[in-house]
Amino acid sequence: MKKIVLLIFLLVAGSIAFSQSKKDSLSAPYVKVPFVPPFKILLTDSTWFSKTDLPKKTPTVIMYFSPDCSHCQWEVKELVDSMKYFGNVFFVLASYKKMPEIKEFSEKYHLGEQKNIRIGRDTAYFLPTFYKVKFTPFIGVYDEDGNFLQAFPKGATVENLKSLLYNKPPKKSKKKRTH
Repeated sequence: MKKIVLLIFLLVAGSIAFSQSKKDSLSAPYVKVPFVPPFKILLTDSTWFSKTDLPKKTPTVIMYFSPDCSHCQWEVKELVDSMKYFGNVFFVLASYKKMPEIKEFSEKYHLGEQKNIRIGRDTAYFLPTFYKVKFTPFIGVYDEDGNFLQAFPKGATVENLKSLLYNKPPKKSKKKRTH
């Protein structure tokens, strides 16, 4: 009888322990660390671009995409066509695909002509892990201080971004930014 009680106790304790760790694993790192992540991407010109290269006091939009994804193509076309609204926003577009595909995508949408866009390859596969990307495009938006504003796990419209970046409610509390 004691063995059965002990077995039931261990099963219940194990179930509680595993349910807690499962709950923790559902929370993506970008929720736990609500600041621009320490990314590093290889740009199409073979130079590196990282968080430290971002312009100061500028809202940042990080898009994880795939060049062959039709939603990603639509999203980027809409952004480029609406760039007049986003002159003060910096965009980082990162993909896991091979560089020739990323270059072709960049050329197709004339991304190299945009001063506020950097596009490249996430060689370490850091961003999809940080954001727990399930679909592309995935978009993370940060304010001018690098604080996380919102994620769009299946992409965002131009109106979504304009509304978020320009009609923000006042900040309730200031969190100290960690580097």
